[in-house]
Amino acid sequence: MQRLLPDFGPAREHPAFRRLLVGGLLSGLGGSMTSFAVTLQVWDLSHSSFAVGAIGFTFIPVLFLGLLGGSIADSVDRRKLVLTCTVVLSVISGLFAVQAYAGFGGLWLMYLLVMVQAMLQAISAPARQTFVPKLLPPAQLRAGIALNTLAGRVVMLSGPALAGVIAGVWGLKTCYALDVVSFAAALYSTARLPVMRPDARPGLARGRNLHAIGQGLRYIRRTPVIAASFLTDLDAMLLGLPLALFPALNAEHFGGRPQTLGLLTAAVGVGGLCTATLAGPASRISRLGVGMLSGTMTWGAAIAAFSLARSLPLALFCLAVAGAADTLTVTFRASMVQTLTPDELRGRVSSVEYIIGVGGGPLGNVEAGSVAAVTGPAVSAFAGGVGCVVAAALIAVAFPAFTRHRAHPSPPLAESPPAPLAPPPPLAPSSPAPQRPKGCVAPGTP
Repeated sequence: MQRLLPDFGPAREHPAFRRLLVGGLLSGLGGSMTSFAVTLQVWDLSHSSFAVGAIGFTFIPVLFLGLLGGSIADSVDRRKLVLTCTVVLSVISGLFAVQAYAGFGGLWLMYLLVMVQAMLQAISAPARQTFVPKLLPPAQLRAGIALNTLAGRVVMLSGPALAGVIAGVWGLKTCYALDVVSFAAALYSTARLPVMRPDARPGLARGRNLHAIGQGLRYIRRTPVIAASFLTDLDAMLLGLPLALFPALNAEHFGGRPQTLGLLTAAVGVGGLCTATLAGPASRISRLGVGMLSGTMTWGAAIAAFSLARSLPLALFCLAVAGAADTLTVTFRASMVQTLTPDELRGRVSSVEYIIGVGGGPLGNVEAGSVAAVTGPAVSAFAGGVGCVVAAALIAVAFPAFTRHRAHPSPPLAESPPAPLAPPPPLAPSSPAPQRPKGCVAPGTP
């Protein structure tokens, strides 16, 4: 069993990491309830897959603010940044609850609140993603990432299922209210962290200007393994995550009850939780690029099969398989990104990871909802799943370094990025003149 289960050593031995893990889990449950409630409320107001998918348009500001948030995270105390944003996010969740209890019922208000929420998360998330490498020694980093993934899968499983039951019994407003309460866990765990200032490195810009943001982007471009991992993740989010179609498919094939919609959303978490719980074998896989590509192809194939299912048990099984594959890709990607990126660039690199993970899904919903408006929800989901598999195969061909990348079971955290093939060119300013300081983001889940 020890070889099957994840290593809980980081949580046992490091109280700050344990508090962060538990706080993120509880807050993530609340956040998933709001995500579920927003989707269902927009559907109830419009009965339109396009209107549900249009929620993704509210994430357009994330494309810029995420990069800005990563640059800020590399120039300030990351703990204070996350703490400030968490306080404001709790206020936004409170406004979701107010509009639900007051019965405002306007799509424009829902879109506005989602957009402001996304903007705040884009600023705070890159800083939050740098916490684990700071709290854990290099030998326990991969185990800590696996525990974070496990917590995220618990949220994916429990959050939508609880939200579906709560929405069906007490109404959507209760989901929003519980999210507000859950912020106490995130605030406590963040407030107890030590100072989280980024490491300093000569020649790197710090602050909030385009040059510093560009250094992070150039680092990704010059590191093929990280670039390919981001493209693979974008492939899965943009083509293979048709959450905007779930209400329509639920109404068309499975009766349309809120409880059933909650089961469909939670099924992804069921498979993910199984894989995350039995993470021991995955922690010994060294070819992380191949593992990530295989998981993405499995994800796309399972989503395509889900679109063809007409019985609820078969649909839930397909989504569970997709979730199991997705968990592997998340763990592998996070391990590669955190071990190949030096601390002084983690905020900026993590911001791109966040933009893809959080912005790619909503943009994928826009794509899925738009195609569904023309062809129908089942055709849209099937085409997206098949396209996901094809795109993953193309990435494997275009980035041979990604498929050859190997990692040690417990990879060391280097100060400069290790390269399995050829090291990426060093970061340097475009001119020999000294650089001026400058300063400018998505579980856990959801």
